[in-house]
Amino acid sequence: MPAPGVIYSGDCVEVMRDWPDGIFDACITDPPYNMSRRKGLKWAFSSHVTMSELWDRFSNDDYFDFTRRWLAEVIRVVRPNGNILVFGSFHNIYVIGFILEHVLGRRILQQITWFKPNAQPNITGRLPTESTEYIIWACNNTPEHAAKWTFDYAESKAINGGKQLRNLWTFPCTPRSERSAGAHPSQKPAALLTRIVKLWTRPDDLILDCFLGTGTTAVAAKVLGRRWIGIEKDSAYGDIAARRIADAIE
Repeated sequence: MPAPGVIYSGDCVEVMRDWPDGIFDACITDPPYNMSRRKGLKWAFSSHVTMSELWDRFSNDDYFDFTRRWLAEVIRVVRPNGNILVFGSFHNIYVIGFILEHVLGRRILQQITWFKPNAQPNITGRLPTESTEYIIWACNNTPEHAAKWTFDYAESKAINGGKQLRNLWTFPCTPRSERSAGAHPSQKPAALLTRIVKLWTRPDDLILDCFLGTGTTAVAAKVLGRRWIGIEKDSAYGDIAARRIADAIE
């Protein structure tokens, strides 16, 4: 049985295979997007270089198989009707959605669109600025049996000034202050993960993040009184996450 509050090191599929069925209330995770290129593109007016990380580089067939394998383990270790929330961009979100719905038979309830008002301009100068990412929300059950999923509707209205919360959310990209312990190229802002954890889990729920990165999901869980378990393959990112989590105040 995995211990809450622990970062497990290794390949997430191999790690999860040793765990019992149905032990988590939710999985909130940010997998590789398969958007890296062998040579990151540079922009003449910025020091920014597009992603060229080896861990984010797959063939199309390998990425499909990788996504199917880790999602299958997530479905097994999350309890029936527990929430599964997965980040993605246009590079991978359609693959994730297809596998969740048509390969693994889960009910997809909704998609959240995250708008980034300060997104990096398009480097090629041939396309609109890519300024959105997405979060697929699935209930861990078949469409016929999905029921009683967790969503704090009252809190969602309170967040939005008493009006029904829409599924288009505006949050700036992760600020430098949240990268002070170390940087990750796809680190999400704490405010975004705090909202997700608050709305889709209950106090004392056990949350899995199987691609923990620098630990933003775990930080939000700790601050909000949820339990968490993380998996991170890269020890450098795991060390950053451990420092950030240790500094987080409940």
